Amino acid sequence: MEIPISGFMFHSDNSGQMHSHELLITQWDGMPVQGHVHELRGVTSYDVGHNHRYAGTTEPAPSGVQHTHRYFTFTTVDDRHRHQIRGVTGPAIQLPNGGHYHEFSGFTTVDGVTPHRHSYSGRTSL
Repeated sequence: MEIPISGFMFHSDNSGQMHSHELLITQWDGMPVQGHVHELRGVTSYDVGHNHRYAGTTEPAPSGVQHTHRYFTFTTVDDRHRHQIRGVTGPAIQLPNGGHYHEFSGFTTVDGVTPHRHSYSGRTSL
């Protein structure tokens, strides 16, 4: 049995020997698949005498199925520099009254006059 699907293909950030793509399905068997995004924001760890704030929006992911989201943003400029924040959220955590959120965590890029990085973690918006 064949089920027609359609969607968008994204280039993977994998830098290994295997080249890959990620598919965001927008239609399954003639029915639209709803996509959604989440906001993320927070404050990095305090390192080398300062911290940074960050805010961003995840990439779209399909609704109604287990999924994760990729994210990418920059921190605020503090102490004359900024850092990149990039990663993939954890799986969806369902709420009893509907909706869900994702947890995320990681480390920023190494930047600054005194090279350093910050840790960050949080939960996305619903």
